[in-house]
Amino acid sequence: MQRISVQEVNERLAKGESLNLVDVREPDEHAGFNIGGILIPLRKIQRMEVDELEGLKNQELICYCRSGNRSGQACQMLDMMGFTNTKNLEGGVLAWKEKIR
Repeated sequence: MQRISVQEVNERLAKGESLNLVDVREPDEHAGFNIGGILIPLRKIQRMEVDELEGLKNQELICYCRSGNRSGQACQMLDMMGFTNTKNLEGGVLAWKEKIR
């Protein structure tokens, strides 16, 4: 697992880059605000229910949550499942709201 800043993700999105963003929060959190990631709550990752991510095992996956804690856990679990390029969004949605929007 590596870390990635909200500024870097925002810059890459602004350039039109297609990123594999994974929101590991709960559905109500995702509905309230998200940065475009697909919703796969941490509990699903903990149960290894990650079929929708299988095709991305060797691609960059940027996980995010509210503050960076759950997404860090998600990255570690995905790494153990064989994912090779996971990144944790530093500060999560809180940092995004503070620095970007």
